[in-house]
Amino acid sequence: MKSEKKPLNSKLSARAGDFNVTEAILESISDGVFTVDENWRVTSFNRAAEEITGVPREEAIGQRCAEVFRSSMCGAGCALQQTLKTGRPIIGKSGYIITAEGDRIPISISTAVLKDADGVVIGGAETFRDLSEIDALRRELAGRVRVGELVSHSPVMKKLFEVLPAVAASPSTVLIQGETGTGKELMARTLHALSPRARGPFVAVSCGALPDTLLESELFGYKAGAFTGANKDKPGRFALAKGGTLFLDEIGEVSPALQVRLLRVLQERVYEPLGSISSEKADVRVIAATNLDLLEESRTGAFREDLYYRINVVRVDLPPLRSRQEDIPLLAEQFIDHFNRLQSKTVAGITPEALSLLMAHSWPGNVRELENIIERAFILCGSGRIDLSHLPEALTGMGISRISSSAKGLREAREALDTRAIREALQRTGGNRLAAAKELGIHKTTLFRRIRALGIELPEHDGRHSS
Repeated sequence: MKSEKKPLNSKLSARAGDFNVTEAILESISDGVFTVDENWRVTSFNRAAEEITGVPREEAIGQRCAEVFRSSMCGAGCALQQTLKTGRPIIGKSGYIITAEGDRIPISISTAVLKDADGVVIGGAETFRDLSEIDALRRELAGRVRVGELVSHSPVMKKLFEVLPAVAASPSTVLIQGETGTGKELMARTLHALSPRARGPFVAVSCGALPDTLLESELFGYKAGAFTGANKDKPGRFALAKGGTLFLDEIGEVSPALQVRLLRVLQERVYEPLGSISSEKADVRVIAATNLDLLEESRTGAFREDLYYRINVVRVDLPPLRSRQEDIPLLAEQFIDHFNRLQSKTVAGITPEALSLLMAHSWPGNVRELENIIERAFILCGSGRIDLSHLPEALTGMGISRISSSAKGLREAREALDTRAIREALQRTGGNRLAAAKELGIHKTTLFRRIRALGIELPEHDGRHSS
């Protein structure tokens, strides 16, 4: 039995229908797409390609692609040429193009071989994504959200960063308050590194890890013969920190008796080692930290009120991680870089699904808990990217609804970041859209598109003319 052949016109109609659907899809996406024939002449050029390059479609069609794209990847570095030669696609190669207006736009490209219905090669296809917004935001944030080893995108942390240089320059005692795992010691080290005592030692002691009698000798040291077994002099932490900074972690755990001795050191700047008959000068800057509400502790009598006011000359409050969720992607990336160096691995990053799960977590252990989770993931993830399977069951058991809500939170955080950057650029340029786009390093059409998408209200005057 012979199979019936479809009429030629029905085949053409089907192909025309497929072409219309394909064309509609290509016109709706935000990535630029173009195709070339075997002579490297542009055969199609979608709407996004027009917007990113600034070249109208009618000017691009029929031109050699090198005449349309002034790119860092033209010539010997042409990714599409490499794909047509090897038959293998290239995904996510970075470079830049020069637009019709002379602006340099960073892009990411992907290439593929273009074949007809019979499998014959008829040219190539290339997609390219405008990375200028990401690049501009990365450059803008790089200089503004880092203080020492502290990095943040959070507005609440930004306010804290603004006062840190002044706090570090002061010789006054500092009290750092925050939940467990918020990074109090890292904050103390940053203050030390920014201070005039930066060349001196940074000495840390955990007041809650030692019994009272041992803590006293650790802080002040002792002389030979001060007690049984004290065969020679031993300097305490105050002596070891001479000329630098002494960090007293968990100071809320110190007993009332030892609180009296600490108060005298802070008031008179002298101390006596155990068994000594003379005083020694305390040439240190003291930074204390606690996860307790010391004001409330002083009201109940658990902590001396006079010592509280002595150490609370300058106070730094570290917010919990759940109050600055926009920092989770940045911190995760920082920890991945750290463990890659430490363990000589090449973990490329974290998948969106895994990141969404991290965004959904309440983080009772704060930054330290996040660091531990990333470290655990490194044990299970030899290469590639950290995925859901590399995260602990306590997180992966949260369910799809939590992941969906966290993905929304991640998107909202990103949009808030974009909105702030654009508004600040417009404010600095007096509302001049073109100047703001150049400052952000993006094309003006990209800026207008983001303004519309984010619903940003523009100033009444555009900054190009006087009011």
